[in-house]
Amino acid sequence: MQQSKVFFVSTKDGENAKQINNKLAKLIASCKPFLKIKKDKLVAIKLHFGEEENTGFVNPDFVKTIVGEIKKQSAWVFLTDTNALYKGSRTNTIDHLGLAYRHGFTPDKVGAPVIIADGVKSDEDQEVKINGDLIKTAYVATAISKSDVIVAISHFKGHIMTGFGGAIKNLGMGCASRRGKLTQHGGIAPVVRAEKCVACSACIENCPVDAIKYVDPDVSGVRVGAGKKAKISPKICIGCAGCIAICPVGAIDVAWAMGADTIQQKIAEYAKATVSGKEDSQIYFNFCIKITKECDCLAKDDPKICPDIGIFVSLDPVSIDQACVDKINGVSGGDIFRQQHPDRDWRKQLEHAEKIGLGNRAYELIEVR
Repeated sequence: MQQSKVFFVSTKDGENAKQINNKLAKLIASCKPFLKIKKDKLVAIKLHFGEEENTGFVNPDFVKTIVGEIKKQSAWVFLTDTNALYKGSRTNTIDHLGLAYRHGFTPDKVGAPVIIADGVKSDEDQEVKINGDLIKTAYVATAISKSDVIVAISHFKGHIMTGFGGAIKNLGMGCASRRGKLTQHGGIAPVVRAEKCVACSACIENCPVDAIKYVDPDVSGVRVGAGKKAKISPKICIGCAGCIAICPVGAIDVAWAMGADTIQQKIAEYAKATVSGKEDSQIYFNFCIKITKECDCLAKDDPKICPDIGIFVSLDPVSIDQACVDKINGVSGGDIFRQQHPDRDWRKQLEHAEKIGLGNRAYELIEVR
């Protein structure tokens, strides 16, 4: 069975940023030929800038170290993420940039600019034909799709929909435009929570295909408040999800429970679309530091669910995620992610990713001391 190399350096609870950064530099130096990037290539560093009050995201000081090594190779580099489906500080580009800067991801601190990959209005994407089992055409954010190299820096942690989130999720969900995210979260139109709708007409006025109309709230037999409420037609909706971002009261959302059985496979197929054309130009860093139950999208400071493990680096997103979950569960003495999310079988994303040729679950772990 083919194996991919995964390099690893351990960290311990209580180590400060300087100590960890020194270990990161040592890790990079140990596998530098392995991470060669050609001169004048455009490098997208994909990461998550966290949410308000969240501290689980990868420290900007660590990102600066990686940026510095890339710039030594005379490559062009920028930090990037895409706007989110949910209401929060990452719903639109202006707020998203402000959050990134507040969390320390400024050009003067990390040595590279921040570019939100799906554009000012979250509608800039490239169609990628993959003919997958579940996804035939993927919508990858333009700035990422047009880059020459992708370097994914991921905070490895638990996740309510996928059991854990690492490199594969950072690629698949994290690099998709808003309509790509919506497709992965069920492939259905957003829904209006009638009890929250204030009939402001913002969604109706901004829908590009007139998929939203006012209806009588009593049609279902349940009284939800006086006046008419907005309703989205799933037959007309194109899945752009712009209504989610523009609703001032958060009355529009994705039906998150729908598609739970297939979301991991869809994420894997989107990850495959993201690296299409970059099969030999991808690098992955997984930080298994402050491993939390939930993802960094939550606007709260989640506690750790296990001790700090360390930093992993590989050219294979499947191998690096497999190595991380193996190491974490080994230290935890059991499947910590199934304990936290018993209804989510995290193996699905790894199995499907390997099946479609994204990478190998078999790996050789090389520890740097």
